[in-house]
Amino acid sequence: MSPTGHCGGKDGVNGMGAFYEPLNMIITGVGGQGNVLASQVVSVAAAEAGYRVAVGETFGVSQRGGSVMSHVRISRDRPYGPLIPRGRAHVIAGFEPLETLRVMMDYANPDTVIIMNDRPNYPLGCLLGEDKYPRPQNIRAAVQKMVSRMHVLPATELAKEAGSPMAANMVMTGALAGSGLLPFGREYFVETIKSLFKDHIRELNLKAFTVGLEHVALPVK
Repeated sequence: MSPTGHCGGKDGVNGMGAFYEPLNMIITGVGGQGNVLASQVVSVAAAEAGYRVAVGETFGVSQRGGSVMSHVRISRDRPYGPLIPRGRAHVIAGFEPLETLRVMMDYANPDTVIIMNDRPNYPLGCLLGEDKYPRPQNIRAAVQKMVSRMHVLPATELAKEAGSPMAANMVMTGALAGSGLLPFGREYFVETIKSLFKDHIRELNLKAFTVGLEHVALPVK
């Protein structure tokens, strides 16, 4: 199927999900949350839909528990570098609240749309009592001040209901698919998930994806 929904003139995403060139998306979290796999699913789905995709990934000091950020740039046919310029992200999907805020400080602008998991992933220093994690409601308020549109969802809890908290990455992927921000439909995600996973893992991820997709269709918070 050829790409549809393109509206030229400038890059970005408008409120109705029309596509501009290129679409700049960041998927961020901490090591162990599966956000790299989520970026793979998004990228493969976009490519299957006929778009050109560039992906760049950065990792923190520690793979598990350290910062992990994937840049995904989706275009109709022009090549773009894999890294999004500062302040030019159209969509940020944050798997962890504080990490979402950190990434926003560099890449968000008032028109950026945020999709954020509300479940903190406390660093070791916080667990040992050496550091203090900000109040989640304060993080949420700070995020809201910086952008005009934000979806907050209990991705980890929704994943538990789907069968495993480890599937929170697919809940977040479903939220992206259901947000109306991407220029291709859920069917490309479904086929990608089916191709990447087998047996009960496939069924778990499809269920988690559907839960996230349906949840983000609720009114924006």
